[in-house]
Formats: sequence, structure tokens, C-alpha cells
Amino acid sequence: MSSGAIAFTSTPLEDDARKINARDHSIAPGDISIGVIIGRTSEFFDFFVYAIASVIVFPNLVFPYVDALTGTLYSFAIFAVAFITRPIGSLIFMAIDRRYGRGTKLTVALFLLGGSTASIAFMPGYATIGHYAAVVLVLLRAAQGIALGGTWDGLASLLSLNAPRHQRGWYAMVPQLGAPLALIVASGLFAFFLLNMTEADFLDWGWRYPFFVAFAINVVALFARLRIVVTHEFERLFEQRDLQPSPVLPTLRAEGRNIVIGAFAPLASFALFHMVTVFPLCWVALYTDQPLERFLIIEMIGASVGLLAIVVSGFIADQIGRRSLLGWSALGIAIFSVMAPLLLNGGELGEVAFMILGFMLLGLSFGQSSGIVASNFATEARYTSSALTSDLAWLVGAGFAPLVALLLSVKFGLAASGIYLLSGAVATMVALYVNKELAGRDR
Repeated sequence: MSSGAIAFTSTPLEDDARKINARDHSIAPGDISIGVIIGRTSEFFDFFVYAIASVIVFPNLVFPYVDALTGTLYSFAIFAVAFITRPIGSLIFMAIDRRYGRGTKLTVALFLLGGSTASIAFMPGYATIGHYAAVVLVLLRAAQGIALGGTWDGLASLLSLNAPRHQRGWYAMVPQLGAPLALIVASGLFAFFLLNMTEADFLDWGWRYPFFVAFAINVVALFARLRIVVTHEFERLFEQRDLQPSPVLPTLRAEGRNIVIGAFAPLASFALFHMVTVFPLCWVALYTDQPLERFLIIEMIGASVGLLAIVVSGFIADQIGRRSLLGWSALGIAIFSVMAPLLLNGGELGEVAFMILGFMLLGLSFGQSSGIVASNFATEARYTSSALTSDLAWLVGAGFAPLVALLLSVKFGLAASGIYLLSGAVATMVALYVNKELAGRDR
């Protein structure tokens, strides 16, 4: 992309970011890492705020005319909408990226994401507009998914491209730190309001504040990411076609095999992701008398353990290889799948053990699950292929996970959720085995 094209597609926010870069002259790798972490934290914060509300708010607000279980199942069905529309967002925003530039794409996508998330805070419930409340929630959730499809900025690829070969695992874990950080903040906000409000006040207006916070975080994240995207170093990589958006359909034809393998490789960590975040919260809400704020605090503790485990995964992966760590983590998750239902149903002590062990395994696996087959993509297709891989992975591994896990548990008992978790571990091991090239390329 020529400098003239870049100037033509500049937004006011990009111009402000360039002024900072002109003052600071360059962006250090540490600054890139901070931009990546802030960006991923903002995305995951939106995810967790909505996920928590899907359990403790929407069944009462949008579906009060059915029992709690049915309302939660309806809520989880709407939860999946964003993962269905996310690939559509990728198609739309990749076209915007090619035509108007990455800065414009990110600006539109993050304002759409923040706007649709904040709009949920103003949403009236069933008592006010009847069944239209569910329609409004579906539309806003679909908008979130479309926006998420446009938030792919290539910063994680920039980190991996600049990473020394012997530190690839360390750089791979950096983007994943956003997930536990976001869960800690989101759980803390909801726990605070539950502890300091009556149930009636919380369901009336208290739950809305975390959605406003999500919009503010998205604005901060936008500027942090634009500051990196408009650096000369990033533009140079873009011009060298290392990070250039390629047309989606030709990319699918050329890289379809690697995209599918890349989507299934992290399935164990994605299945566990929901087994220790969304699913246990709904199980506690539906089948125990425990205060929800207590379990949210346990989730914060578990997320802190997961944060440390993600960091540790970087050191381990650089010693034994990312593929090996993912394989051993998948085996650990398979073993944990047998224990998980017993621990979750084992009282307060069992719940704590479930969360600590679960987040420890999640950190080790999730820390290395990002872009595990990126080195297999052709250079000119790496940017778009990585985005499509992420979309497919979240759709297959995450979109319907809470709904499926809850349905299986209700119909066949809590042990069925362990079988679901086991299936994710098996899928990861099969994907890693099938991808023979990965062993030689990604150590």
C-alpha cells in the first residue's frame, strides 16, 4: 500500500495516533504487546459481560414467562448468534480493509461493537415490550458478532513474525492474556453490584453498568491498537504482503485444509473455556442455593490462576514446542473431563477444586492455542487465513458450547458435560496428528 493511499484513508483517530508515533519515533515490541493485550481484553470483556448476563439477567428480563431452565436455554441460543454472524462480519470488514485501510476497518468495527454492547444496557425487558425484547436482543447480539469479525487487526501476527524462533511460545501467549484479565474485571463488576444491591434493583438497572463500561474499554482499545497499526513498521509488513488482506473466497480455496485444522486444533481449550466460565455459573444459578456473587469471586480467583498458567505456557512451549504442549494439555483435559462433573457436583470445596484445576489446564492450553498453524499459511494469505481460522474455531468450539453442555447435562446428567469436554480434547489430538507439517514448522 502506498503512502498516498494511507493518507487518503486516514481517519482523525489515525492522524492522532500518527502524531504520537512521530513524537515517540518508533514502537517497541513491548508497546506492540501492550496493544495486543488491550485489544484482546476489550473483545473478551464484551464476551464475558454478555455471557454472565446470559445466565443471571436475560432469563429473568427477556424470558420471565418460562421456567428458569428454559429461559437460560433460550438465552444461550441467542448467545450463539454472535458466533454465527462473526464470519459474515469478516467478509464485510475484509472488503473495507482492502478498500479503505485497516485503521478505518478497526474504527468502524470497534464503534459498532461498543455501540451494540452499550445499546444492550438500554434494552427494555419483556414486561415493557413483550416478545420484541428477544428480537431486540437477537439483533444486538448479531451486531456484536458482525463487529467482532472486523476486530482482527493482525497485531498477533506482527508479534509472531517478529518473534525469535526460540521465543515463539512466549510471544504466542501474549494475546491470550486478554481473556483472564477480562474475566476478572467482568466478574468483579457483576459481583460488586450483586453484593451492594437488592435483587430487584440489580435486575432493574444495576446489571446495565458493565455494558457501559464495555463501550469505554472499546474506545481505549481502539486508540491503543491504532497507534500500532499506523506505525511505519506495520505498514512495511503490510506492503510486503505478510499482513495484507486477501480475497476471502480464493483464500478459502487455497488454504481451506489448514484453516479447518487450525480451527479444530484448539477445540480442547475452547471446550474447557466454557466449562470453567459460563457453564458452571449457570449450573450454580439453576441447581444450587449458593449466592451468585460468591461463585463470581471464585471465578476471579480461577482466572488469576489461569493468567499465571498462560504465562507459564510460554516458557514451557519454548522448551518442548507448542504442538507438544497442546497435545499434552489435551490429554490433561481428557483426564480432567472424567473428574470435572464429580468436582462440580461435590459441594463448595469441590467447586473450588474444579475451578482451580480447570483454569490451570485452560491457561496451559489456551495460552498456545492462537494461530498454531499460522506458519503453514502462504505468506500472501496469512492475514485473512488467520482471521477465518479464528472465526471458525470460535463458531465450532465456543458458539454453542454453553447451550449444548447444559442440554446434555439436563437430559443425561452432569457426567454428560464431561463427555462433551472429552470430545473437544479428542478433536484437538486428532487435528494435531493430521497436521504432519506442524511438527517440523512450529517448534
